[in-house]
Amino acid sequence: MEYAHQYDDKGRQPWVVDIEKTTLENSNFRTTLWTGKKLQLTVMSIPVGGEIGLEQHHGIDQFLRIEQGKGLCQMGDAADSLTFEKEVKDDDAILVPADKWHNVKNIGDVPLRLYTLYADPDHVAGTVHPTAKDAELDPNEE
Repeated sequence: MEYAHQYDDKGRQPWVVDIEKTTLENSNFRTTLWTGKKLQLTVMSIPVGGEIGLEQHHGIDQFLRIEQGKGLCQMGDAADSLTFEKEVKDDDAILVPADKWHNVKNIGDVPLRLYTLYADPDHVAGTVHPTAKDAELDPNEE
């Protein structure tokens, strides 16, 4: 399956979006909506018991906002040392400093729906991953 460029990424064009509605309607693990030179917007739906997956973005700050559900946010300076841990819920924002290891797990009973901004972009423009497994298999992902 081809993972990149399955969605009409609106990047580098002026665009207005109802981000709450779009986030709540998204059923894909990840859908990239807008990719600019220095910023990228994606929406995510993490299934019950699922997680984003432990990751680190080199030189990229990240902002996440929870629109639905309950999660566990973990961060740390090393993959095996996640010293920051906080439960998150609807309307919470998570700020991840560049180079920080992090993960968000769905600990609720509904899909965890969120949107995230990367500064600089982290995914190929137009990327859609219907499932976490698709994201793992995508050769464009680290």
